[in-house]
Amino acid sequence: MGVSLSKGQKVSLTKDNPGLKKVVVGLGWDVNAFDTGGDFDLDAAAFLLTDSGKVSRQEDFVYFGNLKDPSGSVEHLGDNLTGAGEGDDEQIKINLSTIPENISKVAFTVTIYEAETRRQNFGQVNNAFIRIFNEETGEEMLRYDLGEDFSIETAAVFGELYKNNGEWKFNAIGSGYQGGLAALCANYGVETE
Repeated sequence: MGVSLSKGQKVSLTKDNPGLKKVVVGLGWDVNAFDTGGDFDLDAAAFLLTDSGKVSRQEDFVYFGNLKDPSGSVEHLGDNLTGAGEGDDEQIKINLSTIPENISKVAFTVTIYEAETRRQNFGQVNNAFIRIFNEETGEEMLRYDLGEDFSIETAAVFGELYKNNGEWKFNAIGSGYQGGLAALCANYGVETE
């Protein structure tokens, strides 16, 4: 059983697991009973960030339209269009040992696809979580449940992996954004059309 985190809490992944190389970040959610007239399509993404807090190149934004960064260290395992069922809705594989030197942080976000058109927001999403498990053993290392703090946001940063003194740590962020994916991209220096 992994560590259950609260917002703002940080925990080291590699301190107690010195040989840890491959982890999977699972993101999940349920949609509540309010009918907005359409399915909810939530999309997980990862931004590979330098010390500046921005991507160094567009390809360091990993999502359903770009499933792998150029180093192959961060791989999105595919889009889930409904969030139906138990467990993780989308997963992102991380190879900690091959993340490029200039990358100090990987931020994990979830956005609602076409949120404005469909009049949807995170206030209508329940049981959103991020968890990290060891790819080799399947053991869950940590989990962070977002809670129900969002009402009008259409995008959220669930958490981030970051390098600190040679260790990989996780920070439970849980901050929401209005403006969906475009707002996140602007925040992290990704150009959008």
